[in-house]
Amino acid sequence: MMRAMSSSLLLSAVRRAHASAQPPRLTRFALHPPKAVEVEFSDGSNFNLPAEFLRVYSPAVDSKIRTIGGEKVISGRRHVGIMSAEPVGNYGVRIIFDDLHKTGIYTWNYFYHLGANKFTLMRSYIKLLKKHSLSRDPQRRK
Repeated sequence: MMRAMSSSLLLSAVRRAHASAQPPRLTRFALHPPKAVEVEFSDGSNFNLPAEFLRVYSPAVDSKIRTIGGEKVISGRRHVGIMSAEPVGNYGVRIIFDDLHKTGIYTWNYFYHLGANKFTLMRSYIKLLKKHSLSRDPQRRK
C-alpha cells in the first residue's frame, strides 16, 4: 500500500514538473516591420524582439552561416529588417528578412525562449563578435 501511494505521488509530481516546464501559450503576435516582432504569452510575459536579434538567433540550419572554430558567427546585421512573416501551421512563423534569409521557422516556444533570455543571449552574441574581431555593423563596400 505504501509503495503504491509513493509511486502515485511520484508520478503526480513528475506530471506537475513536466507541465510547469512547458512554456506559456502564445496569446498575441504582432509584426512591426521592418524592426521588430512583439509576442505576448498567457503568463503575462510580453517581449519585443528586434530584427537583428531574431536574424542572429535564427533557428535555420543554414550552410551560408560562417563558423569560426566551430562557433556559428553571424555579423553585420545591425540594420537588417523584417519584410514579412508567414504562418507555419499553428505552431510558428517563417520570418523573411531583407537580407533574403527566410529558412528559419520560429516556433512559439522558441519566441518565448528568446524573449525570456534576450539580454543574456544578446550579451553572448556581442562577446562572440568581439572575440572574433567582428562587428554588428555591415562591412563597408569598397
